[in-house]
Amino acid sequence: MKKYIFLFALLCSSPFVCAQQENIPEKKTQKGFAKLDFLSIEMPETTIPNEANMGFTGIHYNLMLNNWSYAGVGIYGAVTGERGGFFTLGVNAGIKKYFTDDFYLDTGFHFGGGGGAGAPDGGGAFILPHFNVGYNFNTFSVHTGWSAINFFDEGEIKGNQLNVAVEIPLEFSYANYENSGNAYNFDGLQKSTWNVPSKRAALMLHVNNLMIEGGDNNVNVQNFGNATIRLAGFELTSYLSKNWFAFLKLDGAFDGIKAGYMDVFLGGGYQFPFNKNRTNILAKFGVGAGGGGGVDSQGGFLIYPDISIEQKVYDHFFIALNKGYVMSPNAHFYTSSYGLGLKYYVERNGIISDENSFTKGTFKGIEVITQQEVYFDANRDGQPTENMQQIGVQVNLDLTKNLFITGQTSFANFGNAGAYAEGIVGLGAKTNPFFNQKTTIFTQLLAGAAGGGDISTGQGLIVKPSAGFDYQLNNTISLRAAAGYVKAKGGDLNSSFVNFGIKYNLSFLKMN
Repeated sequence: MKKYIFLFALLCSSPFVCAQQENIPEKKTQKGFAKLDFLSIEMPETTIPNEANMGFTGIHYNLMLNNWSYAGVGIYGAVTGERGGFFTLGVNAGIKKYFTDDFYLDTGFHFGGGGGAGAPDGGGAFILPHFNVGYNFNTFSVHTGWSAINFFDEGEIKGNQLNVAVEIPLEFSYANYENSGNAYNFDGLQKSTWNVPSKRAALMLHVNNLMIEGGDNNVNVQNFGNATIRLAGFELTSYLSKNWFAFLKLDGAFDGIKAGYMDVFLGGGYQFPFNKNRTNILAKFGVGAGGGGGVDSQGGFLIYPDISIEQKVYDHFFIALNKGYVMSPNAHFYTSSYGLGLKYYVERNGIISDENSFTKGTFKGIEVITQQEVYFDANRDGQPTENMQQIGVQVNLDLTKNLFITGQTSFANFGNAGAYAEGIVGLGAKTNPFFNQKTTIFTQLLAGAAGGGDISTGQGLIVKPSAGFDYQLNNTISLRAAAGYVKAKGGDLNSSFVNFGIKYNLSFLKMN
């Protein structure tokens, strides 16, 4: 009898046999939706007489907080008119209430910051309320109605306009963030709610180059001829099937021209794997918005055809080479594009796959932070030095319980620098929770592209170290505060800063 008791105790001492199989985290579902909207904004005639309306299109993602309210983030860019390179970033909040089985009312607002392209955007802060009527087609919904825009921090862009939008339900599975770093064997996961097909996704950090030829017949770039614009950015990919995928790509200039150029693309593509899935060829096509930094993209609407080749280098990491074009449909702005990236693939939130065999799953933590930031005495190229504020979104992906990689984008919203924006990436470290398991201290170092709004960043490269703390309010929400220092490599920006924000955190199941 003693022998059997000993064997049972030995088995249960293994974290992969008893404890972890019995304590696999609950799979939860977060409802949400992606939204693509458009509005035509009447522009003031203070800078361009008889200026055409600016076509403004946005990409948003919102979480359903309950059955009738939502909140999220969104980015807008100019696609028609004469303000190519005008971009904004902000937060959404609203109420969606059905009054029949299919018809609903949607009222809410978007608050953010941004500007560019010489527009009278003031400090960049704006608010965009709406009141819409929509219809749900089950797989997607459409709505239209009234909206008003107001760049209220000494900006001149104000008006009322019609808006139209398409929404797609986009829910995801997750576990509480406290499970980040925990690993479970495949047999245990088979007996859990995670025994569903996995979903494939990828994140790529890249450097791209746009080859621009100036001259009498090409007015792509103002005040100078041939140029190579060097861009840094990231690309998120979600696979719709084994080979078809959708992607979101964002880039900002850090070298080659005066800082300020940015582009954002949404698109799809097809992947051709071979060499036992160690090599991939990808054909992609995207549409989006771009401009700034003296680049003449007219209204801002751009297309992006591209072909890439990827080679596996280690585990789920691939090196990617790409060659394509970035251009306006009428070829007024036309560039050749090439670049290099580091791509990471992940099979997530399920254990069933036709292409892969798994042995275990590990929960990986993700943190999404929305924040307001103040740069003290932000140096300008021409205007007097003064404080500048910006609204930002940061995403952290845990590598271990104490190390993370991070990406951040921010847009000015107060302080007479409405066209200023940042796109930076880096690494960070954090402590284990203490003070009743609610407080965490972190430090991070980020670098990347920044420019616009007369802020003195030279050709755009900045370095931005900081440190701060988080205080946990519940399983998914924390408060955050930090302080740091930002330095432009080729400009006079040399400022201390503080920021305050709200952090939303969760974990997802990554299969190995």
